[in-house]
Amino acid sequence: MFATCCAAIPVIFLLPGMKFLILVAGTNDPSNAEYLADRFGEGLKEGGADEVVKIRVRDLDLRHFTADCYESGCPIEPGFARLQREVQSAQGVVIGTPIWNFSVPAHLKNLFDRMGSFALDRTRTKGKLKGLPFYCIFTGGSPQRAWILMRETTSHIGKALEYFGAIHTGTHFEPRCMPGKGVFGLVVDKRPDVLTKMRIEGKRLAEAVKAGRVHHRGNWLLRFGMLSERLLERWGK
Repeated sequence: MFATCCAAIPVIFLLPGMKFLILVAGTNDPSNAEYLADRFGEGLKEGGADEVVKIRVRDLDLRHFTADCYESGCPIEPGFARLQREVQSAQGVVIGTPIWNFSVPAHLKNLFDRMGSFALDRTRTKGKLKGLPFYCIFTGGSPQRAWILMRETTSHIGKALEYFGAIHTGTHFEPRCMPGKGVFGLVVDKRPDVLTKMRIEGKRLAEAVKAGRVHHRGNWLLRFGMLSERLLERWGK
């Protein structure tokens, strides 16, 4: 009787879907960085993402980082609680940001400073993001040749996420994102090749995450150093 009843009851397993988080640091409306990130998000869905969440960093209302943010009794704003929840539940993160004066907007840098409270362990020396893949999209008004310099001046974004334990899967820089000198406006919507590339890159990332074959495209020396540290810790036990 019991076996018959059990056999008649369907068993349903609810598996978590593949979710990606897009963080947009642009403040212009419309924003070239956001426009490219949206196309990347379309590619993520084509590649199998079940959910793509987009957060405009300017809307989070995060207070400026201080050392107190690392204390357990530090008040948590709703915006920060949302950021932590979305990062920790995502299978990948995409960052879309303009480059202002050779770096990223201050509110994006502040976001990464605040992330250290949950993305690092108590000693603030080991990352806790467990190989979370991330992709960076930068836009700037300068020509492509300026990326040689700006790759260095914006490198702290990728390095911070790698320090948090994430994996850098790729970077795209889009140059000349201004209609004219000193004029701000949307221009990337008229660049079909770039929009196609963003969708392809998004699809590839989603497919790689789904297949469990995410590859690091960043600093191999840093990767080797992190691996060496783990091996030394294991041998020292």
